Amino acid sequence: MARLPDPKRSWLVLIGTSTYEDEKLPDLPAVSKSIEDLARLLTDPVYGIVSEERCEVLADEGDIRQIGQRLRRAADQAEDLLLIYYAGHGLKAGRRHDLYLALRNTEWEEPQFSALEFDKLRGVMLKSPALTKMIILDCCFSGRALSDIMADPVGNLIGQVEVSGSYVLASAQADKVALILPGEEYTAFTGRLLRLLSNGIPGGPEFLTIDDIYGQLAGWMKSEGLPVPHKRGSDTAGLLAVSANRAFTQTAVPAQTAVPILRQRQAAAFEQGQDGNWKEAVAALREVAQEQARILGPEHQDTLRTRQFLGHAIGGAGKPLEAAELLRRLLVDQSRYLGHDHPETLQTRQFLAVNLGEAGYRHEAVAILRELLPDRRRILGNDDSHTLRTGHMLARNLAVIGATAEALAIMKEIAEARKRLLGAEHPHTIRIYRDLAALAHQQIEREDAQEAQ
Repeated sequence: MARLPDPKRSWLVLIGTSTYEDEKLPDLPAVSKSIEDLARLLTDPVYGIVSEERCEVLADEGDIRQIGQRLRRAADQAEDLLLIYYAGHGLKAGRRHDLYLALRNTEWEEPQFSALEFDKLRGVMLKSPALTKMIILDCCFSGRALSDIMADPVGNLIGQVEVSGSYVLASAQADKVALILPGEEYTAFTGRLLRLLSNGIPGGPEFLTIDDIYGQLAGWMKSEGLPVPHKRGSDTAGLLAVSANRAFTQTAVPAQTAVPILRQRQAAAFEQGQDGNWKEAVAALREVAQEQARILGPEHQDTLRTRQFLGHAIGGAGKPLEAAELLRRLLVDQSRYLGHDHPETLQTRQFLAVNLGEAGYRHEAVAILRELLPDRRRILGNDDSHTLRTGHMLARNLAVIGATAEALAIMKEIAEARKRLLGAEHPHTIRIYRDLAALAHQQIEREDAQEAQ
């Protein structure tokens, strides 16, 4: 049975070149979008296989030494899975017509001195201690005159990587071309790979191995009249999954049985975070979210709520930018499944603002909170605790960016409401009056400084 790789013992390296300095090498804008979205899917907190920290993305990199250093670091540290992906122009050079992977500053006529030689890439991979080593190539051949035609020069390399635990998946056979179809934002091969990772295989296994992916891609591309990808690898490589199947439905555990169990685990993980154990909470919530997505579906409210808690926990663990990226994606799904005005959609907007503010993006946080506050007042009422919290948060962020007068006006309004609703001795009331006093003092100092000038 296939298993997912250990995320703490695996590394991904994604290399893509979309722009070229040599005019004989046409730019490939689809490559940039392809590599960006592939990285997003493979590091997805629920369905991905590694964290962002273990996914090296080398986009339009021209320094071959930098590429070599980062490739070797990933290969040396990978113990379970090492996956290397390349998209861009593939060039043949030398008496043996060796394969070279074009970089931003590669010269079309002499790629030996300015491109990444596949044999070197292969050597780094084979020296890795990783149990499973994979290369995925979506290569183009620069001899094609049009930028929307990509030719595969990798047929001879397939047989070069047939050792235990290794696998090569190439976008086309040696005598075929791989296309960037008009109107498509990705390359033909990687676009269909991304569709498969995004949607899964209905009726397929819980985890997708590279062979599962190859079989589905080959079927799709053959039926569409596109070049069929080519692969070769040892049997052991097929035992490791490279993605969870998003279309998998777990029938062994009835949903009505799973829901309360998963909710208990969700609540326990959230309590861990509230107690300060954010890293443990993140690990637990990732597992719960993955199981909920498979058993209940990605659109289920419990799944969405766990993803919200997960984003909050990642921010609590000191990674606000990673949290913000997760919460942005969650907002899209919540708006679609729950609606823009749903209380949990509103809460995600607030979590997003919090993490952006913590990451230093105060102006963006203020913009979100300025829109959120009237929405909360409209939906929940002026005196709702969530509305008041949003107002307090907006005022504090406004103070940080120097909008002191606006911050004071909002904070006075929130302070009066909390005093009226909670009493003067309530901790929330005491806190906002303390913030109000500090802000007023700050405003006085600023006015004094202006007068002194």
